[in-house]
Amino acid sequence: MDPDFLNAFTDGSTLNQLPQERDAVIGEKRKCIKPSSRNDPKLEKLQTFLMDWINATLKKEHIVVKNLEEDLFDGLILHHLLEKLGSLTLEVEKIALTERKQRHKLEAIMEILKKCLPLEESELKWSVDSIFQKDLLSTLHLLVAIVKHFQPDLAIPPNVHVEVTIIEYSPKGLRTENTVEYLTGHREIVEDSSKAEVFDELMKLAPEKLDSVKKLFLQFVNKQVGKLGITVTDIDSQFADGVILLLLIGQLEGYFLNLRDFFLTPSSATEMLHNSKLAVDLLRDGGLLDSPVNHEDIVNRDMKTTLQVLYCLFSKYKTKEA
Repeated sequence: MDPDFLNAFTDGSTLNQLPQERDAVIGEKRKCIKPSSRNDPKLEKLQTFLMDWINATLKKEHIVVKNLEEDLFDGLILHHLLEKLGSLTLEVEKIALTERKQRHKLEAIMEILKKCLPLEESELKWSVDSIFQKDLLSTLHLLVAIVKHFQPDLAIPPNVHVEVTIIEYSPKGLRTENTVEYLTGHREIVEDSSKAEVFDELMKLAPEKLDSVKKLFLQFVNKQVGKLGITVTDIDSQFADGVILLLLIGQLEGYFLNLRDFFLTPSSATEMLHNSKLAVDLLRDGGLLDSPVNHEDIVNRDMKTTLQVLYCLFSKYKTKEA
């Protein structure tokens, strides 16, 4: 066995994920996440995000996913997801108990996914084999593709990448190559506004003044939404679902938001994204935004973005009476 292969891994668990050399096909290439990348905070955040998304999507089905590669390999969760997201009726058994039936079910689901996802064969970074063998890298690629296709506005964690080892089975033994593979792409955010730069400088160079700014904005917000029976105490978290922001805009602009247009008690990331996008659209249409804002960052509790939005409202309406 190539000594570089052994040096590429630091624990036996990763070795156990690979097929034995006697079962390998000459010329076959496989990828494995290096153990050093498995505890990367960005990778853990992506896995948590995907599990929360699945659990929220399938809440009515009382499905709870706790481990992506272990819970998705047999096709059951994927079956429910496709029926829910794509309004599809799949002609496969709901429950497949034997290994043969589980694999057959997974094969059928993968064929349907090929037709749904706008990807060429060469762009597929997963296979029936890799998902069925509980390969984490393939499972993550598959789920990210499903999210992007069925819910493109979802605020999926950006710039997630892992170190992988590519193993090629050759007549002379195993050949290995280390590389970096991206699971989610870069998110371009334009920040050419002086207002954005002001909050950048405030958060980096004068963090001691940040609390004073937050208190000023909280007073402004509570002055407007107080008569609705709402009190905001935490600027870091209470704007993430978009509800208070929408109610604040309605109060300041003097109009009533139809409850059918937004989610008053959002229960999922999708509903929070709907609210925050609506809020940003209203601000933009009303000429209230003087700096570029990404609505996903509001849901992700990006403090600079939240402060930018509140500043735009504060600067115009700071003298408005409650």
